[in-house]
Amino acid sequence: MGHILLLATMLLLWNVGGAEAAKGHALAMHGTPKYGPDFKHFDYVNPDAPKGGTVRRASTGGFDSFNPFIIKGEAAIGLGLTYDTLTETSHDEPFTHYGLLAETIETPEDRSWVQFTLRKEARWHDGKTVTADDVLFSFNMLREKGAPFYRFYYASVERAEKIDERTVKFVFKPGDNRELPLILGQLSVLPKHYWETRDFNKTTLEPPLGSGPYRIKSFEAGRRIVYGRVADYWGKDIALNVGRHNFDEISYDYYRDRTVQLEAFKAGAFDFRVENSSKNWATAYDVPAVNKGLLVKDTFKHSRSSGIQGFVFNTRRDIFTDKRVRQALTYAFDFEWSNKNLFYSQYRRTRSFFDNSELAAKGLPGKDELEILEPFRGKIPDEVFTKEYQPPETDGTGRIRSNLRIADKLLKDAGWVIKDQKRVHAETGAALDFTITLVSPEFERISLPFAKNLKRLGVEARVRTVDTAQYLRLLETFDFDMITFVWGQSLSPGNEQRNFWGSAAATQKGSRNFIGINDPIIDELIEKLIAAPDRESLVAHCRALDRVLQWGHYLVPQFHLGADRIAYWDVFGRPKITPQDGAQFDAWWIVPEKETSVQSGKKALKPE
Repeated sequence: MGHILLLATMLLLWNVGGAEAAKGHALAMHGTPKYGPDFKHFDYVNPDAPKGGTVRRASTGGFDSFNPFIIKGEAAIGLGLTYDTLTETSHDEPFTHYGLLAETIETPEDRSWVQFTLRKEARWHDGKTVTADDVLFSFNMLREKGAPFYRFYYASVERAEKIDERTVKFVFKPGDNRELPLILGQLSVLPKHYWETRDFNKTTLEPPLGSGPYRIKSFEAGRRIVYGRVADYWGKDIALNVGRHNFDEISYDYYRDRTVQLEAFKAGAFDFRVENSSKNWATAYDVPAVNKGLLVKDTFKHSRSSGIQGFVFNTRRDIFTDKRVRQALTYAFDFEWSNKNLFYSQYRRTRSFFDNSELAAKGLPGKDELEILEPFRGKIPDEVFTKEYQPPETDGTGRIRSNLRIADKLLKDAGWVIKDQKRVHAETGAALDFTITLVSPEFERISLPFAKNLKRLGVEARVRTVDTAQYLRLLETFDFDMITFVWGQSLSPGNEQRNFWGSAAATQKGSRNFIGINDPIIDELIEKLIAAPDRESLVAHCRALDRVLQWGHYLVPQFHLGADRIAYWDVFGRPKITPQDGAQFDAWWIVPEKETSVQSGKKALKPE
């Protein structure tokens, strides 16, 4: 009898615990989802968008693998189209996920675990059902054999367990980490029955089995890949997919570099291009197709975080270990001159690791930030408490003698003196010289003036452009002195900050801690950010982390643009609403009448 009472009590407690957990169709990082359980579609799509047509796109470099989950090889662009995730984000909220493969998401108030129940109708392209076994297999495979990113991302997961054929539960390690349920929702689910007979560690050019809206239709290794829309895609009618994935085919042609790619685009070889060059945007599109309205230049403003872009110091190199050296070299970059003479005044100077958002630290720290930062007083730069970080400024004339004088003093204070017109270390005699490694020739025009100014300081900076494959290898092994890189940031930063700035990532090949930051205080600030219980706390913790990173002088901040510059041949229809994340191309569609008109216009432009 006692055993029966004990069992009944345990069941009662179990049911009470289950009742405390909230189950729903979506989960917001903070607050409640914008769209209720009965929503029909996102506001920024056209639910009546027609399906059909082919869109041609482009990429640079090449590819030799259809396995995007490992660091080996160079994966083809667009492979995400073939795989579904447990959940998918909306683009008009800071950070909310809606069930895709998952019909429901269940998590308790403290978010110490999350449970996903799969949709009954979820299918692989071979018709087999997506199961809990597939989810567990995917999680374990990615964490054990996938790129290092996954180990950092899933580091706080204590265990994953199968509840039944459609339900998986992830239990987290102790600690406050409200983002973890959403992180697990981003899991790309792989088919166990396909991969368990193949070597996941190897590159492959065998088109993979997926469950997403597209599958690989054809390809030519390194040159071209074509995705075909799956006509009987299991998820085509669920609310978050309505109005999306409208093209019957999406093809990508690979080009040697973006200069060749641009010329091909203007000649009509492909249909859609995101333009990252201010010079091109200002000067390269003065062609008959634009003048006649066949080719459209459009700017889509957004309010997403720009993250930070800059000349990145590899602090693993001895010459960059001293913060004063890094700060000094920052004075040699003349943004104002570059913006005026190279960028056609299109950009704004980047000063924050979370720029273009409310997460950026401005002014002096407020009360909430001080509560976070005070325990570290004396261990972090004093300027964190007394000054607003601003990168060096100039008048835009190119005369930066006053900035170079400041740089010279900082370098001398750090032990670097001028000898025979070269900057050398006073004790060791080592020269202050390094290589700026680039992946695109477009950045040479930005880097060369910077190198010229460094030369005036006695610093030798060589500019070297390498191909994409070599560049990726250098990044994976941290085998560079300085690079240009951009860390994108969401409006709800979290666990990925470990991979960007965390000490463990500094020695993990393949991570994105390219700077090599190895600072226990930054580690602690990252963990506090991850544990933020609400939006207000998250903002304060982001700003606190931002200030410490800013005053670490880990890079030479460059610039950003609060808009997307997109050029396209006028064959598309698009929704009326552009969400805060910017233009969503997967919600565009082909308009046959426009396509016919553009084709006729192209023929008319060709010389007889």
